[in-house]
Amino acid sequence: MDEGCRLEVLCHRKRCSSKCSAVEDQSFRKFTSDLPEACPLKNAVTLSAQYGINMFVLGLVLTVAAAFQKAGVAQEHILAYLSTLMAMQLAWMLWYFLRRHGKRGLVTDKDAHAGPRWLRGGLTLFAILSLVLDMFKIGYYIGYSSCLTAAKGVFPVVHAVHTLSQVYFLWFHAKDVIQTFQIIERFGMIHAVFTNLLLWVNGVVAESKHQLSDHKKRLAALGYANITVEKAGPNCNCTTNACAVFYKGFYYMYPFNIEYHVFASAMLYIMWKNVGRKLEDHKPHKLMFKTHYSILPGPVLGAAVFAATIGIFIVYSIKVGYSKDHRKSAVAMFYLYGITVLSLMSAAATTGLAIYRIDKRSVDCSKNPTRKLDSYLLVSTACASWLLSWCSIVAAISAEARPYYTWLNLAFSTLVIIEKYIQNMFIIESLYRKRDKAEEEVGRIQGILAVSASNNLPLTASYCGIVNKALENSDQELSCAAPRRIPLTKPSLDRGDSSSVCSSQLTLSEDAVSFPLSRFRETEKLDKKRLVLKNVAAFLFLCNISFWILPAFGARPQFDNGLEENVYGFETWILIVNLAMPFAIFYRMHASASLFEVFCVT
Repeated sequence: MDEGCRLEVLCHRKRCSSKCSAVEDQSFRKFTSDLPEACPLKNAVTLSAQYGINMFVLGLVLTVAAAFQKAGVAQEHILAYLSTLMAMQLAWMLWYFLRRHGKRGLVTDKDAHAGPRWLRGGLTLFAILSLVLDMFKIGYYIGYSSCLTAAKGVFPVVHAVHTLSQVYFLWFHAKDVIQTFQIIERFGMIHAVFTNLLLWVNGVVAESKHQLSDHKKRLAALGYANITVEKAGPNCNCTTNACAVFYKGFYYMYPFNIEYHVFASAMLYIMWKNVGRKLEDHKPHKLMFKTHYSILPGPVLGAAVFAATIGIFIVYSIKVGYSKDHRKSAVAMFYLYGITVLSLMSAAATTGLAIYRIDKRSVDCSKNPTRKLDSYLLVSTACASWLLSWCSIVAAISAEARPYYTWLNLAFSTLVIIEKYIQNMFIIESLYRKRDKAEEEVGRIQGILAVSASNNLPLTASYCGIVNKALENSDQELSCAAPRRIPLTKPSLDRGDSSSVCSSQLTLSEDAVSFPLSRFRETEKLDKKRLVLKNVAAFLFLCNISFWILPAFGARPQFDNGLEENVYGFETWILIVNLAMPFAIFYRMHASASLFEVFCVT
């Protein structure tokens, strides 16, 4: 038996207690009996991963060669390569559709943690905006069709078809745990993952070139020497009047297109990890809003930050290219805003962590590829922001000429490091926390008091009135030691007939029946903790959306403060920013998605 498989068996035995049921013991024996045959399938994982990496590296090489516009490799070559990869993915998805829908009796395992509905909804929204970008590109190609190659016209058409098909695929099959044709499916999944990553790289390069061009135009307008601005657009006249509108529209849609491809690649990666996986028998947390909570402070403060962000972005965009003095004041305004918001975010995340330290709850260590990927992405993409921040800190300390906003830059960069460090800890700990047992019981019968209060009924009567809904799914849950069940009679709700009983018999767990009223004080404290955590998650969610908007749409003081350029050199600093900024922007969007999940499961 493979060493990794043997360790997995030992870990499973350690987790299983002496109270495990016969059903679980039987499933465990089946799991161990399948291990010797399942372990060699790791060769397919290695082969498919190497195939995807080489495919991705070739795309990167072509992208870099085309970006520098040297002879031999042009933009048309990378577009043709991407169109071919998308066509191959479309062929694989068509085969998957036909095979799945052709066997209607085929039972497919589902990973309940993968592809939640809110994530698929966000993916659909980004996909719609990506389709708008494709329409702009098609219109732009029609206007300049006389001097543009066919590859620039074919690419947006293939991309639009690819987007529609992929959204359909992920919406209906993101939860699939594939057990048949595993080798083929692994190669198809990993091909789709790296195709989306290459499309993300292509969008990042196009947006970075646009941001660099705008930066050079601002420097040229402000009178800085040795700045050459390249001419944008093809060397022919547009046959329509909308070419300039289409060209400007590209760069308002690129941030959504970039996020779409990253989200899609993450969901496809989870499907690739789930191929051939043995699912554990446990129930995931249901993501739902609880309207009876008063979660006003966090959303209200977050909405105020979001509104301020829009104002800061508009003022910054206007003032940064107006004059040198206006440029300095715009940068200082940005840093003051950032210092204020980052301080609030750090305080909020610290409050959430303090609550987790007080409320000592067990950690859920069950196998969950989605949660594991979320944690890895949070830490890895935060490294890009930390790189930019440490560069700014060193530049602020070692620079010879220091503008008056230098120390604001130093404070802002330091707070970026601290805030992301604490926020990552808060998000990861939230995702790994188990729900408390008393909290689950209260979740089942919490509506009882509300119904009793609203109808002026005694607790026993309202309890029996709501018990049907509270127990709808309780009998279907499995546990290692099944609780004893006792019969419960439902008293009548008629006035003056307190001694009558319900005609139908119900079953309820003994813990729920014997739930003392004195414990509602304890659960009330628990609800207060949950209320604070929900407000923290809501506030951080809106703040991360705000910090995504600013750099994604062009408010980048790293380009405009001039401090780092003097220390590292213009070309070196531009290269560092263009490499790190896409990951820093994605961090904010991914953190927002994770915080939304934290808000729902708390």
